[in-house]
Amino acid sequence: MKICIPTRDERGMESELFGHFGSAPFFTVVDSESGEVEVRQNDNTHHGRGGCHPMRQFGSQSVDAVVCQGMGRRAVASLTEAGVRVLVLQEGARQTVRDVVAAAREERLQTFSEENACQGHGDGQGHGHRLGPGGCHGNSPG
Repeated sequence: MKICIPTRDERGMESELFGHFGSAPFFTVVDSESGEVEVRQNDNTHHGRGGCHPMRQFGSQSVDAVVCQGMGRRAVASLTEAGVRVLVLQEGARQTVRDVVAAAREERLQTFSEENACQGHGDGQGHGHRLGPGGCHGNSPG
């Protein structure tokens, strides 16, 4: 399975997850079967509310799933409509790409739904999202 993970940096398997999909500085794409890793810069980090176009980030490269801690409703809907699973890893505050791949192999990822989506962008810096009852936390609507 090809997994796209929003990350803070470009250290491959050691990269830390970023709190919000659309404003992540990088996307790390990992093939969980082959172990192949590709990191690409997010050229749309400073988009306005509703301006995240997740499918554009992948270009011609296809992904099977996106694993994140926070994402807006339109992005969730766009990915789901394109057949990309949106998943979440609900463990601990700091996670690495390696942790996500291990969770995928062990089937510990959960589906992220539109009901869990963020309501807007607060500070645009990842806003410390954590998924819990009611969805995105630490985010002020806007």
